[in-house]
Order: sequence, then C-alpha cells, then structure tokens
Amino acid sequence: MSAPDAKPAWTPHQPADRILTTLKTRGALGIPDIAKILGVTVEAVRQQMAKLEAEGLVDAESRPSGRGRPTQIWRLTGAGHQRFPDTHAEMTVQMISAVIKVFGPQGMNQLIGEREQVMRADYTAAMRGARSLAARLERLAEIRSREGYMAEFQPEGDGFLFIENHCPICTAAQACTGFCRSELQLFEDVLGTDVSVSRVEHILAGARRCAYRIEPAAKRRAA
Repeated sequence: MSAPDAKPAWTPHQPADRILTTLKTRGALGIPDIAKILGVTVEAVRQQMAKLEAEGLVDAESRPSGRGRPTQIWRLTGAGHQRFPDTHAEMTVQMISAVIKVFGPQGMNQLIGEREQVMRADYTAAMRGARSLAARLERLAEIRSREGYMAEFQPEGDGFLFIENHCPICTAAQACTGFCRSELQLFEDVLGTDVSVSRVEHILAGARRCAYRIEPAAKRRAA
C-alpha cells in the first residue's frame, strides 16, 4: 500500500488532462456532457477536443439522435488510454518472464501469493474501525486510488458496484492472469465474510474498466 501522503499516479490539472480523465472514468460522452461535468463552456471543450483528436488521443463516432443531426460521441483511443500509467510495464513483464523461466509457473504463483499476503495485511489494517460495508468500500477505494486504480463505488440493488477505472498493472496482468485472480480473492478477504464479491467487468476481457459486484453473502447463496 502506498504511504498515506503519496501522490496519485494521475493528477489532472490542465484542461486537456481533465477531459481525458473524464472520458477515462465516465466512458464515451458528447461534448455538452463533458462541459457540464467539468463546469466549463461547450466551446472550451470543443477547442480542447480538436487538439486531443489531432494528437490521436480521442476519436468520435456519430450516433443517431432522433430527427436531428447525429450526435458526436467522444472516447479515448488506445494512445489516450496509454496516457494513464502502467507502472514499470516493460520491466515488470521482463521480470515475470524471467521468474517463470527460472522457477516455473509454481514459482510465479508463490510470488503472487506473497504479494497478496502483504497487501492483505495493509488493507486489513486500513479497515479498522470501518463497521459498515459502505465505510469499508470507502477505505478500499481510497487505498486503490492511491495505488493508481482510480477507484470508486456506487449503490447497486442490495449492494454496491466497486469500480476501478484504470489498471496501473495491466501489462503485468496480461502477462500473468494470476494477478487478477489474486486481487479478487484479496477483496473477498478484506471486505468481510458477510459479503460476496464477483467481477462483472474486466479490462483484460475488453471492458473499459474493472467492476465488482459487492452484495450480501446470504443473498448470493440464496440465488
């Protein structure tokens, strides 16, 4: 876990960065929607979007809009997504390959397990005093955001949806899916035995984000 005063991996200050972050966290949007979210004029967003499109960071698609002109919906390109850091990606993949070559898949699993134990201890300590599920999720979102996951949560049915809009270890996870399995188990452990956790969106499966449904364990067993 990062130190309490650690700076987040992505801190948008410039107008263009704020637009990129909005598209990253909210998905594809029209210019009026972006302007409303950021509290700026449509023309200001339009000017920034032209620059971002010229840099290859965003592109648009036309969607039918009743009898009027089609609506332009903007989204991040692959280059736009790469503006959000994947921590030490190249070196990490090289290290994973080296570990598997020298120690085999079992050795890689042991390393992932050790990482999971360290994270579990840190996350569990951060949960102290958080009695409700909402309070625990708030603590978890804070931790994960400091680590670069741009995490948030929202009510959904009888539970919550925990969302990670970015994966700072995506390249490593692509090289070794054990990281994703490990983190799912980690969430189950630190959020408590009274809830169940299931991944419903996955960046590695082509989704824009990773999302987890958090619901009462009794409800999950009944289903």
